Amino acid sequence: MSELSGPRVAVCLATFRRPAELDRILPVLVEQRAALSPPASIIVVDNDPDAGARDQVAAAITRFKGADGADGPGAGGGISYVHEPTPGIAAARNAAIDAALAQGADAVIFIDDDEVPLPGWLSTLVGAWVTWGCAGVAGPVIAVLEGQPDPWIDASGVFERITRPSGSIIPGAATNNLLLDLRVLQRHGLRFDPGYGLSGGSDTRLTHQLVGRGEVLQWCDEAEVLDYIPASRCTREWVTERTVRTSNSYTRSKLDLAREQDRELATRLVLTARGVKRVVTGNLGLLRARMQPDLVRHAKAAMDVATGQGILRGTRGRVTYGYRRS
Repeated sequence: MSELSGPRVAVCLATFRRPAELDRILPVLVEQRAALSPPASIIVVDNDPDAGARDQVAAAITRFKGADGADGPGAGGGISYVHEPTPGIAAARNAAIDAALAQGADAVIFIDDDEVPLPGWLSTLVGAWVTWGCAGVAGPVIAVLEGQPDPWIDASGVFERITRPSGSIIPGAATNNLLLDLRVLQRHGLRFDPGYGLSGGSDTRLTHQLVGRGEVLQWCDEAEVLDYIPASRCTREWVTERTVRTSNSYTRSKLDLAREQDRELATRLVLTARGVKRVVTGNLGLLRARMQPDLVRHAKAAMDVATGQGILRGTRGRVTYGYRRS
């Protein structure tokens, strides 16, 4: 893609005690920012109360000074550091928005600290947004499983890449590969909901709010990032808990939106029926998989049960936490 001119873009990543992952992603972001004109800024939001990443980011700024021939605002590879001690991913995401606005950015791009964008990711994502003029653009996340995971993990489909034709309109998105138009966020007065800070799902909540207010989110299948999944997460227990949590936060988000639109009861009934169906179908699948051993059937049935459990917890107002800290 040819060099872009015009919009000011801030790439934001929240981090919490992941020094090795920061060292892996920052050089890639510094390299890709130069494909835009003006070059993108890079904002690291440290969600560690002890500011554990402060010195590491300062060292990176020194290391990349003059990387793109700049001695002014672009010095240090365009990297800036923000400390957000309030626990929770929602607080970190809101701090990123504040920092991007303070820099005069037109759009904010979220990527996780344990990911690495593939070549051309940044210019492709921004180019799609400029072309389509939508409120946000999301792209695919390709899981890279580290270690030697249980084949059951692959059979479950939890980490399968989502693929859609570029330009497809989507109902919501996660912040692991997402561009948002800051002017649209300001017009609607939207922020990441702190009520989802320790459970996850504030990105689902915000993007569903955008769509619910008539805004458009679109998919760019060519803007790819790699998501490195450590061996500690390549277990049946972890993917099951993750599935329960994500379906729980999705359900809560749908109910919150329905409450705003005065259709909570109907939505709760629909979601409850969906959750019950998932649990029943999943348990029947598990029974068949035991009678006639089938790894794929067993894994997918277990995910159906977990999804149903998360939905039903959500309809009862129960929260599944994914970011609790001791």
